[in-house]
Amino acid sequence: MDVPLWFALLVVGVLGVKLIRPPLWLVAVLLLGGYLLADSLLAPVIDTVAK
Repeated sequence: MDVPLWFALLVVGVLGVKLIRPPLWLVAVLLLGGYLLADSLLAPVIDTVAK
């Protein structure tokens, strides 16, 4: 069964928030930080480390 990556990440995120109960500001900072890092000059470095 093929599951889209966005769906798997959504399920893991929802379960993580429900089970661990992090503060909402922490979730927002992590999402915003990841988004900003993806468009930064560090994106090629992160891409090589992730592969």
